[in-house]
Amino acid sequence: MSLKGLLIDVQGTLIDDREKRPIAGSREVLGALKEEGVPYVLVTNNTKRESGEFRKFLRESGFVFEENQYLDPLMVLDRIVPPSPVAAYGSGPFLDVLKKRGYTFDFDRPEAVLVAIKPDFTNEEYAEMIECVLRGAKLVGMHETSIYARNGRRYPGVGAILKMISFATGKPYEVVGKPSRAFYAEALEKLKSQKAEIAPEEVTMISDDLIGDLMGAKTMGMRTVLVLSGKISSLSEVEGVVEEGADRVHETITEWFRIYKGEST
Repeated sequence: MSLKGLLIDVQGTLIDDREKRPIAGSREVLGALKEEGVPYVLVTNNTKRESGEFRKFLRESGFVFEENQYLDPLMVLDRIVPPSPVAAYGSGPFLDVLKKRGYTFDFDRPEAVLVAIKPDFTNEEYAEMIECVLRGAKLVGMHETSIYARNGRRYPGVGAILKMISFATGKPYEVVGKPSRAFYAEALEKLKSQKAEIAPEEVTMISDDLIGDLMGAKTMGMRTVLVLSGKISSLSEVEGVVEEGADRVHETITEWFRIYKGEST
């Protein structure tokens, strides 16, 4: 098997969800891919740090990649929601990033309801989102993650919250990051900047998020690999739907790479 191009998730795939440290062998996998000249892009749902700051963190953690080998939702946000009055929901660092980017907060008549992740959403916040959307604000998620893992517990992800508010209001929603087609299209362009001729069906997406990452990638024709090093710890948790999103399942990206190397020789 030869690899034409890779999209690689970060949280839960390269770094662990609890300590934010490299998962064993993940740095070496990235280094080996670079040595072999395999095009790859790190596609992360980072929204808590400016893109440059998070790239710096990953490099200081030992991951090797160039500027055109990284993409997060903040890099495409202003194409979907330009700086404007928004009702924003998420962690404190995410709200700080928005302020620095020129967004203002308006929870009465916002242009958009912008949803990122945090573990302690309240019913009052859900009610605010519903009222804003019913008054005409568009509903936008920074990504569509199914589950948010923190401190050994799993919470509803942004995708779950978007679906809830959409169901409550009867209004559609848009997604900035994974697994939106616009985000994946941008990631494919970054792959093409490394290798001019590459089609979606020649790309493999590796992630720990079956619903929030891989199913969207598969609808675009990509091959998909689910790793059990993050949100999903056992196939029993996704029994009945795993085949819809994952062509292969491995414990870690390191296991996947070892098997890939064996198949490619």
